[in-house]
Amino acid sequence: MITLYSYPDLFGVEDNNPYGLKVFAFLKLCGLAFGHRHILDARSAPRAQLPYVDDDGHAIGDSDAIVRHLTQHYGLSIDAALTDAQRDLDHLVRRTLDDLYWVMSYSRWRDERYWPAFMAALLRTHADLTEDALLAARQYNFERYYYQGIGRYERDEVYARGMADLAVVSRLIGERAFLFGDAPASTDAGIYGFVANIHCYDIDTPLKRFVLSRPNLVRHCNGVRAAMGQGAR
Repeated sequence: MITLYSYPDLFGVEDNNPYGLKVFAFLKLCGLAFGHRHILDARSAPRAQLPYVDDDGHAIGDSDAIVRHLTQHYGLSIDAALTDAQRDLDHLVRRTLDDLYWVMSYSRWRDERYWPAFMAALLRTHADLTEDALLAARQYNFERYYYQGIGRYERDEVYARGMADLAVVSRLIGERAFLFGDAPASTDAGIYGFVANIHCYDIDTPLKRFVLSRPNLVRHCNGVRAAMGQGAR
């Protein structure tokens, strides 16, 4: 039995962290049965990070490692038709999304314009959360941003970086239903994890405005949700 451990849901999206949502989407797209547990304490997780999966007692952390494990262990064919060039592009897109992650996180925890609404939404949605715990998490994130580097940018520079990442993904998808054609690949689950957490985010950030300005990103998001068996947003 596969169990996915990830952060809580928010704004109707099954995980408010893009990497957990990526794994959720991958499992759904591949038709694998799994349980889903929302947690906040990652101390017992591999590398003390979420998401992770427990596959019959074997814990695997890191979303890319999870996808590789599940693909190999269950003989999944979702990426079987990809060419070497497409696999290289998959790698580059995943690294671009890793860059976008920091901008998304900054928009929630660091930007004073959006932090109060984000905190209020978490407290409203999850009764077990406390304001003190969220403030402590915010301070922790401030330190992460500083040492990663994004915390040393001017605010407009931060968003310019994230919008440049989204623009590249939008151009790569173009008019296709999914990145590589008519059927979703694991890369599409990764793109969905990020775009859905921006598009469905009920706070008007620069990232959300940018996604709404790119109809193909919205179409891709809804297309992945449909392929997962979820309703459009």
